Amino acid sequence: MAGLGAPEPGSGPGPGPVPATRVELTVSCRQLLDKDTFSKSDPLCVLYTQRPGSRQWREFGRTEVIDNSLNPDFLRKFVLDYFFEEKQNLRFDLYDVDSKSPDLSKHDFLGQAFCTLGEIVGSAGSRLEKPLTMGTVTTHARGRRPAPAVSNGGIPGKKCGTIILIAEELGNCRDVATLQFCANKLDKKDFFGKSDPFMVFYRSNEDGTFTICHKTEVVRNTLNPVWQAFAIPVRALCNGDYDRAIKVEVYDWDRDGSHDFIGEFTTSYRELARGQSQFNVYEVVNPRKKMKKKKYLNSGTVTLLSFAVESDHTFLDYIRGGTQINFTVAIDFTASNGNPSQSTSLHYLSPYQLNAYAMALKAVGEIIQDYDSDKMFPALGFGAKIPPDGHVSHEFPLNGDAANPACSGIEGVLEAYHRSLRSVQLYGPTNFAPVVNHVARSAAAVLDGSQYFVLLIITDGVISDMAQTKEAIVNAAKLPMSIIIVGVGQAEFDAMVELDGDDIRISSRGKVAERDIVQFVPFRDYVDGGGSPVLSMARLAKDVLAEIPDQFISYMKARGIKPQPAPPSPDPPGSPVPPQP
Repeated sequence: MAGLGAPEPGSGPGPGPVPATRVELTVSCRQLLDKDTFSKSDPLCVLYTQRPGSRQWREFGRTEVIDNSLNPDFLRKFVLDYFFEEKQNLRFDLYDVDSKSPDLSKHDFLGQAFCTLGEIVGSAGSRLEKPLTMGTVTTHARGRRPAPAVSNGGIPGKKCGTIILIAEELGNCRDVATLQFCANKLDKKDFFGKSDPFMVFYRSNEDGTFTICHKTEVVRNTLNPVWQAFAIPVRALCNGDYDRAIKVEVYDWDRDGSHDFIGEFTTSYRELARGQSQFNVYEVVNPRKKMKKKKYLNSGTVTLLSFAVESDHTFLDYIRGGTQINFTVAIDFTASNGNPSQSTSLHYLSPYQLNAYAMALKAVGEIIQDYDSDKMFPALGFGAKIPPDGHVSHEFPLNGDAANPACSGIEGVLEAYHRSLRSVQLYGPTNFAPVVNHVARSAAAVLDGSQYFVLLIITDGVISDMAQTKEAIVNAAKLPMSIIIVGVGQAEFDAMVELDGDDIRISSRGKVAERDIVQFVPFRDYVDGGGSPVLSMARLAKDVLAEIPDQFISYMKARGIKPQPAPPSPDPPGSPVPPQP
């Protein structure tokens, strides 16, 4: 059993990957076009999705057809895997069904709407209303030829009613079970002492294989261990199937990694949920010993001491309850970037393509903007001499307005960045602490969970104020904020890796950061080697944003902040619809 990778004695558990959060979409429409002469339209909604980096739409699913209704509330839901860190594009096409043919070109097109899954989730109450329009073209299902909307009786750009989309996280994604076990009379495996037992839990998969989902700590030198209670998401333990087999293996820990197998047993979530009882005392059996020895009974027993389950608050609970994510960008204007008028500069404004700064900003910003209702983003620069007197600043507004450095949308940030390049003089040094403290001041003013702050720093070089930046990050770790650093250019980014704190938590003056809030990636890892730049930027955004939900939850949990209830829907599906003129 050498390849098992058991924890060191006293170390925490090492759970495997947890299945993705799943979101259920409910679709309703209001005031659809009426295409039928003697009755109302018979609407059907078709959902299309795109893979990251692809422009091709693929049919995901269809609702049922609702007869004679211009205000349908579709019963059939769409269930999608949700990833905060990805831009998940969706397209909803509405048709008036005129026959039993599955070919959509045989039916009247009623309109379409585009959005992202993040846009729905990030709206108040995770409820998004969008106007349906005819668009310019509609693509037939299964990738066939595009056909002008007018061929089905539509007028391009014409409004055709409203679509209402409601996202709800599936319930079994949030339950967390807390369990504690002990064992009795386990086999003695060590020559000079007793065993050092630990347990490994596996959930079974559809194909009969097993995936590791939890390891207990090692309890030293005992045949009757009592392990610490541990919490585990129910979906990690059984993927929502309460009767699916859970296999538990018991080992004797050895320093060289060749852990001795003591025995195993199987159970299920439904069995464990009975709590402490005679049903939850398990014989630990070693199949080899059982085959060899006729009188073999077991290698000890394991007993469930306690079981509790509670519904954990998720990232989506807070977003549905109205928590806003405030996005701030800080751009490095130091001279090491090179003269912006020369094509070798990292700040070069090519008429043909975005530079690395703009690409990184767009990739991350386009996802985060879905969670910010006013779409106003503060944008700062550092390391430049700024007008009118040419003093060096490490915290200047790209829009020139110190009182309000916010820009309208990601495009507004890009425009302000381009304007700044023409008005400031690139200089130095590379100081991060001022922009970290700038966002920290905003975060310190809103500690009630209603807002969370994300700072994106894009930089080309070696940091000059490491001690001050470490202190700023340690202080910021107590606040509702996260920091993303994207390194552009070919410099060595060793200091950024240290700030990231994945391996060793960052500290300053003997004080350790209470949370890991920094994520660093080098931009070059996503552009070298060719390939699609769209797909590369999707990968960049995925990697830098993947940790944000967990960092967000760690702050809320540490402060005991519970999500607000979602606001009531002004027009919930199934509510009476006013008669139409």
